[in-house]
Amino acid sequence: MDLRVLAAQPESPASAAAETSTRRPPAPPQRDPLWWRSAVIYQIYIRSFADGNGDGIGDLAGVRKHLGYLRDLGVDAIWFTPWYESPLADGGYDVSDYRTINPAFGELAEAEALIQEALQFGIRTIIDVVPNHISDQHPWFQAALAAGPGSPERERFWFRPGNGPAGDEMPTHWVSNFSGETWTRTVNPDGTPGEWYLHLFTPQQPDLNWNHPDVRAEHEAILRFWFDRGVAGVRIDSAALLVKDATLPEVPADPGPGEHPNQDRDELHDIYRGWRAIADSYPGTRVLVGEIWLPDIDRFAMYLRPDELHTAFNFDFLARPWNAQELRASIDETLAAHAPVHAPSTWVLSNHDVTRPVTRYGREDSSFAFAKKRVGTPTDLRLGERRARAAALLTAALPGSLYIYQGDELGLPEVEDLPADRLEDPMHFRSGGIDPGRDGCRVPLPWRGIHPPYGFSPAGASAEPWLPQPESWAHLTVEAEQSNPASMLWLYRQALRIRRKTDGLGDGPLAWRDSAEDVLVFARGEHFVNVTNLSDVPIALPEHTAILLSSSPLEHGLLPPDSTAWLRTQHEPPERIAEPRRGAQTHHQQ
Repeated sequence: MDLRVLAAQPESPASAAAETSTRRPPAPPQRDPLWWRSAVIYQIYIRSFADGNGDGIGDLAGVRKHLGYLRDLGVDAIWFTPWYESPLADGGYDVSDYRTINPAFGELAEAEALIQEALQFGIRTIIDVVPNHISDQHPWFQAALAAGPGSPERERFWFRPGNGPAGDEMPTHWVSNFSGETWTRTVNPDGTPGEWYLHLFTPQQPDLNWNHPDVRAEHEAILRFWFDRGVAGVRIDSAALLVKDATLPEVPADPGPGEHPNQDRDELHDIYRGWRAIADSYPGTRVLVGEIWLPDIDRFAMYLRPDELHTAFNFDFLARPWNAQELRASIDETLAAHAPVHAPSTWVLSNHDVTRPVTRYGREDSSFAFAKKRVGTPTDLRLGERRARAAALLTAALPGSLYIYQGDELGLPEVEDLPADRLEDPMHFRSGGIDPGRDGCRVPLPWRGIHPPYGFSPAGASAEPWLPQPESWAHLTVEAEQSNPASMLWLYRQALRIRRKTDGLGDGPLAWRDSAEDVLVFARGEHFVNVTNLSDVPIALPEHTAILLSSSPLEHGLLPPDSTAWLRTQHEPPERIAEPRRGAQTHHQQ
């Protein structure tokens, strides 16, 4: 069956495209306080989105040029990874000045203009803040190095003498999130070995001491600086790592709740209550979004209490393998954990740190964990693309907000053969080359043409993109896909159009329907059903009045393996709705 038939019934593809390009912008923030509960948010890794000046590096000018593309895709907000002044030791997550835009990306006036221009397209802006650490080139850290041991300047960080008779042993044996050591020793002005300083990530990212009032006051001022410029929210990097146990103990073998010395400390909640008070003092809703990786989903939900963060990334779903039982368990556990705090869950398939879905879902082990990334892992890209299409519809149908990482809407695969001399990610180097790092999901986007740089840079630009694009991407450009009804971009555009106009999608209740063991079937509202077939055989669809969208063409009226279909249905009586499995609760809008 032709995908154009399945794209939108009874609407035609032509009318769907017209509606997308002329969609009504969302209400102004002061009249739409709950926009964030159902929002579709598009992540922009600015170095790789679009190059406006021809230097091979994505920039604000490139984003401004393509705001119409984002409007037509159907997003409600864009989230920028750090765009600040930075030496880029870790892709911008080593910030040296929060009030200055990195000159490679543009300047502050351009950022202010972009925020306002995006609003004219009905798109809000969310920015990244990185409170756990700053760049070693930040004036605070440079002053601390110059001031020496025992100085007030060093109290903003974690400087400590070393252990052992000569002080040449690290103060703790904490493990870095980037592999390698978590302490670096300084050198005194006379050339002798000095104190050590803590960095949970790279040595170029010294951790801040959140027990110090200067640190708290500075970050509150940063929030106000950007809220004053119209941003609709902030995404908080490494949000569970800020506070450390001041005694710096070793990590217990089995730490209980709140007992880890550098993760998920109870004191964090007072910090975020203060941030929420600042956000709530502005008109409209300025959202706080946490990057929180925690195995305990109940501890995770504590950050989403009504006076703390609005939402947090749901990484559990992203990390699960392509398996019906695993995904259902993640959905049930996530919704059950969010219900008591009345917070919407978020759904995301990837980001700038994660192997792209087309590649990940084509592997024998399709789950994700940083520790298991290895160079040379085999993948079946055809299978991965099929599953990524099905996963895109599945996540877009779940309750809450949806995040899309740039390029996933094009079905870009991970680039796994980047030249060694072009790699930049510290995770690769600190692993001794075992971990391929994250550069493969950060390759610049292809916009048009049949050869690199595929319109990423302006015509005639002399500089190559900062990371090389594969020659095999000609069929994955925006230009190629937007006229191809079988493309991933077409699927995403249709899915977001249907999501916006269909009652019951976004925030709201979910009710499971009876299904085979390897099939996920759930209803959203009275007239919408999602069917995801994770089995290895085609299946019959439940009764329906129309097929709104399908990730794969039907085969003799059956939904093929690794496919999702969205159905319009008649209202089902309660006795036909399945009970939630594993003790989970249905989720109701509050």
